[in-house]
Amino acid sequence: MTTEAGFDLDDGELSLLLEAIYLRFHYDFRNYARASLRRRLAQALLRLRCETLSHLQARLFREPEVFTLLLQVLTVQVSDLFRDPPFFRYLREQIVPELRTYPSLKVWVAGCAAGEEVFSLSILLREEGLLDRAMIYATDINPEALRKAEAGVYALERVPTFTENHRASGGRSSLSDYYTAAYGSAVLDRSLLKRVVFSDHSLATDNVFAEVQLVLCRNVLIYFDKVLQSRAIGLFKDALCRRGFLGLGSRESLAFSAHAAAFKRTFPNEQWYRRW
Repeated sequence: MTTEAGFDLDDGELSLLLEAIYLRFHYDFRNYARASLRRRLAQALLRLRCETLSHLQARLFREPEVFTLLLQVLTVQVSDLFRDPPFFRYLREQIVPELRTYPSLKVWVAGCAAGEEVFSLSILLREEGLLDRAMIYATDINPEALRKAEAGVYALERVPTFTENHRASGGRSSLSDYYTAAYGSAVLDRSLLKRVVFSDHSLATDNVFAEVQLVLCRNVLIYFDKVLQSRAIGLFKDALCRRGFLGLGSRESLAFSAHAAAFKRTFPNEQWYRRW
């Protein structure tokens, strides 16, 4: 199949490449949505100056550092602080009161990418007086994304969007209270990470590691095929305590999942579900 970039991505070559990545690097992209993978691999061929997927595969075996670059293309790392403000407003106004009933709180942010979701959650929990008794597990398959997330440094030009999102989500203070500006960047307050543990974790191959009351996994499942979506949702089901909450992206749903019966939707206009 020829992509928009003009590359002919043969189905056989694509399957062989994904199998090789799994066997050599233990990253499993075999059940990612093929349309999305094709677009990203076309970008990778351009960036790495490879003519075919076979050429790319050969370079992966000769030059292991190429995989680090490929991983940046294959994994999603685009978000904002308090992205989709109504989602966070519902969390603040409807779910936080229930989270207060737990003596301690554990949260899993799956697919945390560059950390915007983690910092958003930490700010919200601090404003609601819950951060000191919370533990946030922030996971991603991309080690470079995890390093960026832990650094908490974002382009200063993004701050107006962050600030408006925070305000619209029901923020109880000024976002400027949580960052310092320096050399064209906004550096988030390190104290926001005092209750955060960053770790690599694959929804395709790894298992549940803790019982939690809240899972956020937004705009990740859309890049999986139905088999991998079901696996991921099964992990969330197993990780969540009874009556725990699951937050998904605006284009994601449990409607056709084999695990749908384990959840109830809590709000018709947002992607919030409760484990039953």
